[in-house]
Parts: sequence; structure tokens; C-alpha cells
Amino acid sequence: MGKSLFHWLCSPFLRLVGSFRRYPPSKRNLIIACVCVVYLFFVVSQVGHSRDRRIDKDKYRRSRGLYNLGISEAQADSVVNAGSVVPTRSNVVYITLRSKRLKPANIRGTVRPKLRRKVRRIKSDNAAFTQNKGGTLGRDASQKRTFGSKTSWREIRDIDYRSLDRSNTDPQSDPHVSAIRIYSQRAPPWFSAEDVNTMRFLADAKVLRIKEVSHAGSQSLLIFEGETNVSLTNPKHLKLNEVCGGQCGIIKRPVDTSEVFAFHLDRVLGLNRTVPAVSRKFSFLHDGRPSPVVSWDASLYPEALVAGRSTVRFTWGEYQSSLKQRCWQKNITPKSDSGCSTIHHYEWSKLALFDFLLQIYNRLDQSCCGFKPRQEDVCVELGHHAECGDQDHIALANIIHRGRDPRHLVFTNNKGFFDRNEDNLDFRLLEGIKEFPEQAVAVLRSSRLREKLLQSLFLDQTYWESQGGRQGIDKLIDVVERRAKVLLTYINAHGIKVIAMNV
Repeated sequence: MGKSLFHWLCSPFLRLVGSFRRYPPSKRNLIIACVCVVYLFFVVSQVGHSRDRRIDKDKYRRSRGLYNLGISEAQADSVVNAGSVVPTRSNVVYITLRSKRLKPANIRGTVRPKLRRKVRRIKSDNAAFTQNKGGTLGRDASQKRTFGSKTSWREIRDIDYRSLDRSNTDPQSDPHVSAIRIYSQRAPPWFSAEDVNTMRFLADAKVLRIKEVSHAGSQSLLIFEGETNVSLTNPKHLKLNEVCGGQCGIIKRPVDTSEVFAFHLDRVLGLNRTVPAVSRKFSFLHDGRPSPVVSWDASLYPEALVAGRSTVRFTWGEYQSSLKQRCWQKNITPKSDSGCSTIHHYEWSKLALFDFLLQIYNRLDQSCCGFKPRQEDVCVELGHHAECGDQDHIALANIIHRGRDPRHLVFTNNKGFFDRNEDNLDFRLLEGIKEFPEQAVAVLRSSRLREKLLQSLFLDQTYWESQGGRQGIDKLIDVVERRAKVLLTYINAHGIKVIAMNV
């Protein structure tokens, strides 16, 4: 059975071979040559076809984003043949996280901007304003100015901007170029529309006039009023005309540049407790160096300008007692003799987390009792560090809320320090805290803190460039990331709860 099946299958082949052998040699050679030519033609056609398919596939991979840009097929071929790569979205700037640093960051304070040669200016009627190095506008970080208790907001020094020397034009003077870079159709989601509008005003608004304002027991403020479309028919605006008739910003010293970083960190963490701040150059001020500019918020002075800000008066002992009582939690009104302030219990957790990441000690630890300060720190210069022996009676400072919103804090004067090592961090800022906000801790745990801070800080072109570009910004983020790891370890070691704080 098996042999017959084999012969039946092979009989056509055997019959063909037998007939092929009967052909003369010349005819057999011709048949073999024809078969070889056909086989060669088939191989060549298959190789060319596979090459065409590979080219088409590569051409599609390179040009697949061109259709979204409205480019014709012929133009797409020319672009691809030229070797250029077109992004899928032309109005988006992508920031990669690849680092080229070969050694760890070594930071003393913040990354200082490059020193620029002083430009000789022509003296005018306001020469004292533009060139006085010992005054308020040109003083160094160590120089301070104090005012007696009789000074008030009515001591206003008004300087007309038009009479100032403007031989060095500001980069923001071109109305078509904004220092706030938003290339996509919308800003990062952690910024509100009001944040973006305020940032653009602070960075780009034309300066109409500048006022030096002093009030009881505090340093003077340098306020500029910008060109704005805000109507002054509102009674609140009419009441504040002597300080700011429209929309204003507070100009701070170049050494306070960490105010800008603090604003972006606050928004990325979802705390939303700081006032918008940007970096801006003024040709007539600080030798043209970038200065932080913070939005003027009149709601922080609700009763009267002479009374100053709405500040909570607290000692360290009273603060720790209020943390144990969990004041205003679950909207329960505390007893009159409880010692609670108007601030909601969750606000202290947000403040402690924010201050720890930036090592801001001028609120909860202005006497520097929780770390080893340096001789140039303010607490040592003013002699406050010697008060640490009686810690319970040390007063907290800069605890501010808006007049219309006494339950929530406003983080102001956010001078952070990036040069403090992990073995000298101020853990006193975390003392008494038993909960932390879930949203902020989730950002720290997600490993996306660097990505979000890069996207956020990139918006402020002046600040980005003043810190040395991507390399300088990376060094600052390195410091915050290391502190975030320390904070997460602290949370796990002390069993601190992470809860939603939507109040």
C-alpha cells in the first residue's frame, strides 16, 4: 500500500525527468538557462519591493504629524526628504528630564545671577532715587531699615516713572513680547486664569509710578503701579487710592529671588496659599538685575492701612496647644477659653510642609531654635537665637490671613534657603503636626515633582535665565527633591496621616 502511494505521487516527476533526458544536450541547456533567468528576475523583484515598503514605512513614521499642521502631501515629501523632523504639535514646548551634570550640586544660597557692569546714567531730578546705594532701593541684603511706631502708610514717597532715567530699556517694554512663556493653548493645570493674568501684569505691565510706603513697625515697601483696565468705581479701590489706585506689584530685593520659586512650588503642590510672584528687570533699579515682584493684595489690609495686615499673634506654646485641640476641625466652633485662633487646623499642616521643603524659618522658628544657624542669618544678627532657652514664649511671626477669610493662611515673605544640608534641616517646623495634605504628598511620592516644576518655572523667562537656565533650575530642584525624600521618611517613621484637606 505504501509503495503504491509513493509511486503514484512521484510518477509525474519521474515521467518529466525521463522525457528531459531524451532531449538533445543543446535543448537541455536552453531550458536550464531559461529557468535560471526566471528565478533571477523573481529574486530581484522581491528585493526591490521590500526596499520600497521600508522607505514608505519610514516616510510615514517621519511625516505622520504633518497632517495636523495643514501641510500638503507634496510639502510633506519635501520636508521628509530634507531630513527635518516636525513635531505633532507645533505650539508645545517639551522639557526632557535628561541630566548632563557630572558632579553633585553645590549651592550657597540661591543661584546668583551674573554680575553686570554698572552703566553710567545721566543724573536727573530723581538722581537720589536711581543712584543712591545706601537707600531703600539699592541696599544690600544685610542693610535693613526700621521705622518707629508713629510711622504709617500715609508716609508715601511718590516717584513719577516718566522722570526716571530709562537709558536701559526693559526687556518687557516691547508690547508684543511677553516674559511669561506659554506656548501651548493653555497654562499648566495648577495655574488658574487669575494667576496667569496676574503673572502677565507683573512681568509686562507698563510702570506708571513708583511709591515707597512705610507702615508701623515694618520695613518699607516699594510698590509700582502698572497700566491696567481695572475700574476705580469700586468703593474698595477708592478706599485704597492713597497706596494703589489700580493694580500694583511689590518690588523686592534681588536676594529674595526664592519668592518666585516658592510661588511655583506652592501651585505645583496644590496648596494655593501664596501670592503670585514673577522676576522682572527694571533698568532704573538694582543696576538692571532681576528682582522678584509680588502682587499687591489689598485684602490683606481690611480694617485700615495704618493697622497693617491681619496677623495672628501666637507664641510657640500657644501654637502647640492649638494643634492638640484641632481648632475648627469639622466646622466645630471652639470654646472661648480654648486659646484657638481663627485659623483652621489643617492650615498649619500645609504651612509646615511648605516651610520644610524650602526651609523657611521666619514664621514658625524665627529664633532658629531647630537648626544650627550661620552668623549671617537674621536670627543671629538680631540676637533672637539667644531666646531659645525659653522656647514656649517665643512669638511666631508673619502668620497672615485675609480680612474676609480668617480661616485660611496666606504665605508671604517666602524667603527660602537652598544651601542647608540634610544633616542641618529644621525639624522644629514639623513639631506637633499629625496630618499632611494628601494632594501635596501625592505629588512628592509620584516622582513627577521635577517634571512639574520644570514646566512651571519655564513660564517665567526672566527667572529661568537669571538662575542659569536649565542647569541652574535643576540644582534648585535637586535640593527640594532630597528634602522631599527626608519628609516622606519622616511621615512613615512617625506614622503621620495623609488625608484630604479640602477646606
